[in-house]
Amino acid sequence: MALRKNPKVDLKLKYQRVWEISLIIALALMIVAFKYFPKFEKKVGQIEAPQELIDVEDVEATKQEQAPPPPPKPPIPIEAPTDDVLDDVEIESSELDENAIVSAPPPPVVEKEEDSEPVFFVAVEQMPEPIGGIGAIQSKIVYPEIAKRAGVQGRVFVKAYVDEHGNVTKVELIRGIGAGCDEAAMNAVKSTKFKPGKQRGKPVKVQVTVPVLFKLQ
Repeated sequence: MALRKNPKVDLKLKYQRVWEISLIIALALMIVAFKYFPKFEKKVGQIEAPQELIDVEDVEATKQEQAPPPPPKPPIPIEAPTDDVLDDVEIESSELDENAIVSAPPPPVVEKEEDSEPVFFVAVEQMPEPIGGIGAIQSKIVYPEIAKRAGVQGRVFVKAYVDEHGNVTKVELIRGIGAGCDEAAMNAVKSTKFKPGKQRGKPVKVQVTVPVLFKLQ
């Protein structure tokens, strides 16, 4: 059997009456509020600030230039007919005369070749030697006076080109000491007779280095 609530504590019994009373109170408060407080004024605050001037410049609108049209194509040349008449060309006869005398062509010109420099060997089986030894060259040395006064001494190296007959055809200075000693050594070597160098028992042209001593007594 279901239990019934006590009417004194049952809220649903007084719900309708409580809702009506609350609605009446709310309407009364609203009427009083509109009657005694009809307007609400709103204060507007002003903020003082320096006024800034902005200069607006007129910008010209850019125009897009159109590219020039391409140049016209050159006309194709057309050969025009000519009224000129070509002269007749006479063609000589190509028949050969068997009885005609034909002279022989001149001989070709032979250019004379320039004499090339002789080739001198650097090393051979038997090198050239001065006749009488180095003493024969030293005996031909004329000591320059300027070298004597300056006290110049030393050894001069001269390159001699000796042909197959033992004659010195050319001399070159390899290392000198100056003061006229170089020229004296080259003259002494060039005036000296050599035993020719030999290769396989045959005299040949050879270049040889000769030392010449300059020493004060």
